[in-house]
Amino acid sequence: MTERLFVIGNEAIGWGALMADCDAFFGYPITPQNEVAEWFSREFPERGKVFFQATSETSAVNLVYGAAAYGVRVMTSTSGPGWSLMQETMSHLANAELPAVIVLVQRGGPGMGTTRHSQMDYFTATRCGGHGGYKNIVLCPDSVQETHDLMQLAFYLADKYRNPVVVLTDALIGMTMETLEVKKAEFGPLPEKDWVVRGRARDKDEKIHIVNSSQGLFPWPYPNYLTFLAHLDEKYKEMTNTEVRYEAHRVEDAELILVAYGYVAGVCREALDMARSQGLKVGMVRPITAWPFPNQIIKEKERQGVDFLVVEDSMGLLVDDVIASVEGQSEIHLLNMFARHSPAEMGLIFPERVFEEIRRLL
Repeated sequence: MTERLFVIGNEAIGWGALMADCDAFFGYPITPQNEVAEWFSREFPERGKVFFQATSETSAVNLVYGAAAYGVRVMTSTSGPGWSLMQETMSHLANAELPAVIVLVQRGGPGMGTTRHSQMDYFTATRCGGHGGYKNIVLCPDSVQETHDLMQLAFYLADKYRNPVVVLTDALIGMTMETLEVKKAEFGPLPEKDWVVRGRARDKDEKIHIVNSSQGLFPWPYPNYLTFLAHLDEKYKEMTNTEVRYEAHRVEDAELILVAYGYVAGVCREALDMARSQGLKVGMVRPITAWPFPNQIIKEKERQGVDFLVVEDSMGLLVDDVIASVEGQSEIHLLNMFARHSPAEMGLIFPERVFEEIRRLL
């Protein structure tokens, strides 16, 4: 059964989590994701699910850790400084191999910066802001509908790999209102959660199932530290080999390919249509997974002599992944937040500005 609603992207996060059978949300207010917590505070208790406003973002992500250890499908969301506060426990979640979903609604920075939209957290999401060199899948919606859809995928992938998954959106998508079809997605079967903490009253052999400490201080299923890291390495390689997702649009004959994600991807699609209407051979690659990054399609087009225009609402972060994907044979250009229509914090990158840059390059 499909229900049609008219909602903003931050509310679509909640509807997607509900369809994914999420049972608990722990969060703390911070702009521009407050509507996420507001949705969960309104909708979850009346459905017998858990909503709890923590005392801080640090507290919220540690509550996520505890619920995940018990086998609960759990999530939190945050923005800006709150994301920074969560990074240590993100590393602990990866170390303990606990599945959880963390939504990051990006806003401007650094520091307090602005509560308005931006795409300035790409590195801390894709390179992992906590210590220890862990990895997590990063999903990037570009619409209200895809926010809902990728939330369901995020919970599935978190359980599949026993690993935190980040949904990386932005304030503009979060506050945009569009039609949403609320529908449950079906994925493949998942392994049983035989690792969850049950408590000694339920677990007569008194085994410790979750370990998040220095290697060797508690019983481990691994004989040594490097064996544990080799296990994580194999898991990350499997993610890289099987979970890359992207959208390619009109790349077959393209001489210039736009690379963008989030709200900027919608801007670039309109600019692409404008360019094609004037006979300019432009295509687009939109990463749906920012990690693992879809470098293979970039390499393939680079070998065909295609140039790239990266468009992002930051000073330049996504462009580094494009540079790393090519072998020096293509020109890589950047249109960043200095192309906004206004120098004030509400400035946007508009399709006309992207089209102007396309014409300059071609």
